[in-house]
Amino acid sequence: MEKIDNTKEIEARVDDILTRGVGTFVDPNGVFRKKLIARANGTSNAEIIVKFGVDPTRPDIHLGHAVVLRKLRQMQDMGVKVIFLIGDFTALIGDPTGKSKVRPEVDQAAINENMRTYLDQVDKILLVERDDSGAMKDGRSFSWMRNSDWFYGVTDITPEGASQSALTAEFDGKKINIPIASNSFVSKAVVYENTRMQKSFLSRTAVHSVSLVNMLAVLRKISLAQLIERDMFQDRIKSSEPLFMHEMLYPVMQGIDSDVLAQVYGSCDLEVGGTDQTFNMLIGRKVMEMTKKEAQAVLAFDLLVGLDGKEKMSKSLDNYVGITDEPNDMFGKLMSIPDSVLPKYFELCTYTPVAEVREIEKKLASGKLHPKEVKMDLAEQIVNIYHGAEAGRGARENFVNTFQKKEIPDDIPVVSVARGTLLVDALLTQHIVESKTDFRRLMTDGAIKKNGEEKLTDPQVVINEPIILKIGKHRFVSFDIK
Repeated sequence: MEKIDNTKEIEARVDDILTRGVGTFVDPNGVFRKKLIARANGTSNAEIIVKFGVDPTRPDIHLGHAVVLRKLRQMQDMGVKVIFLIGDFTALIGDPTGKSKVRPEVDQAAINENMRTYLDQVDKILLVERDDSGAMKDGRSFSWMRNSDWFYGVTDITPEGASQSALTAEFDGKKINIPIASNSFVSKAVVYENTRMQKSFLSRTAVHSVSLVNMLAVLRKISLAQLIERDMFQDRIKSSEPLFMHEMLYPVMQGIDSDVLAQVYGSCDLEVGGTDQTFNMLIGRKVMEMTKKEAQAVLAFDLLVGLDGKEKMSKSLDNYVGITDEPNDMFGKLMSIPDSVLPKYFELCTYTPVAEVREIEKKLASGKLHPKEVKMDLAEQIVNIYHGAEAGRGARENFVNTFQKKEIPDDIPVVSVARGTLLVDALLTQHIVESKTDFRRLMTDGAIKKNGEEKLTDPQVVINEPIILKIGKHRFVSFDIK
């Protein structure tokens, strides 16, 4: 925890966290703000628990996620403990937020794999404690949990391996093994008890779970009118698109997550997310009020638009920048954003003071600053955050040499192919294009260039000599002949 002595400085930093890039902050009587200030100046040792939940429906963390994660890191520096809640159960349902149609189902194997990438990448931003083996542990600044831990029941356990197992019991001072069927309720209960993260990861003796009785108790206090008042549901109804009950239950389940976390960790003082999650997070307050707990504050951040400047950043829309993207790729992608979103990117994705961001905005509007130079400053700052200052400088130099001086970079991948290989097959094999349709579209748009200059137009072109190709705006590949 970073100790800050000056009271006014503490209050200013707290207010910056709670206002910069923030769309909605619900904190009646300033309760959370006072807690954070007291924790930062050392007048309170009370633990502050902040929840950030993600459904791992797709792999990797992008800059849109990082807007929230960077705020959480600032809170960690003030002594807050962040709970990174992986919604592996709710991911099976799919958050209907912003969806005009039912969200496609994601299978459990994909969810588990996506979850792994989130956990591998989150410590690029957050403070994460690890044990001697390198595994994440429940620490002072960070913990993580799966919501399947309480939404799955004993009967959902699928036994693996042998058809029989054994329970060990003690009788007259002697240990005896009692054979039981692996698919019996008793056997499943033992597996359930021992595989809950609350026990195996947090070493809790009591395991909290959510039953149908619990769910119904919450639903008795939430009306149908409250749930369907959401714009997305109204739009579905007006357009005669189906609206299913599992989608309507999603906000309730997210609210129950907060209530259970408060039981597991002792409190859930704040939930953070994008402005598209405000309704869901407010349901969390309502559920906690029902169960007589101190209701969480809600902090909803403005959504970061993607590279297209229109839709929110999303992997499904391919308008994203991943925080693990290579420096040159990250820089090149950021140089493609529309000029109109530059101020918002500075506000949400960098540490540039807000007053300075407003000054940049004014100078761009008046023509005193050239958008390309401002964009390069932005891209360099963002690369600095995730890869370091040296990588930021290098990415900027590479961009200038490649795209302004029209030089070909030195570090492009080199691939050996057999003479006569169809270009489309070589690009597909290397995953440089996603499909033959993608290849034809790029060729029609004149986006495949030989040696960075000559546009290729024949979809049946073959590789008979070493060539260097520029694909789109940012990708290069060199083909050698075997």
